[in-house]
Amino acid sequence: MSRQLVDNIIDQTKIMLFNMKITIHTCKMNDVVGEVPIWKRLYYTLHSLDQWFINPQEYVEPPFHETDLNSFDVPSKRVLTREELAIYYEGLQLKILQYLNQLTDDMLAERPEDCQFTRLALILGQYRHLMYHIGIINASTVMETGKQPKIIGMSADFPDEDHYYE
Repeated sequence: MSRQLVDNIIDQTKIMLFNMKITIHTCKMNDVVGEVPIWKRLYYTLHSLDQWFINPQEYVEPPFHETDLNSFDVPSKRVLTREELAIYYEGLQLKILQYLNQLTDDMLAERPEDCQFTRLALILGQYRHLMYHIGIINASTVMETGKQPKIIGMSADFPDEDHYYE
């Protein structure tokens, strides 16, 4: 059972998720982009990652979820805090890495039960989706603060919280 591809995916997933961690800690939570508050963009992005990275057919909403909390089209009565989003992120990171650690390269070409997409397609789709939203949120941070949040690349030099800006 080969795991060379999965090991690469694990490495890149750790980098991608750390980029999200930086975004959560550097963004202006109540700023609005395209009529959507940043906190809601963060939740929408994490929720999608949670739902689509492993198997959308077996997804269970997080316990704090409320109807339309992840919708850009419906205003929310509830506002999530940075701390709530960071806690959700930490649990989601653990869930994703545990999932990846049980995969083999051959499993990447398979479809999870009742799912129309392969495991690799689900993973790559979320890479694309997550980095798209990180870009939007980070652009708003730059515009509001004049500071550029770090984006971790292939070298994976993970900074501490005191060094989350370029």
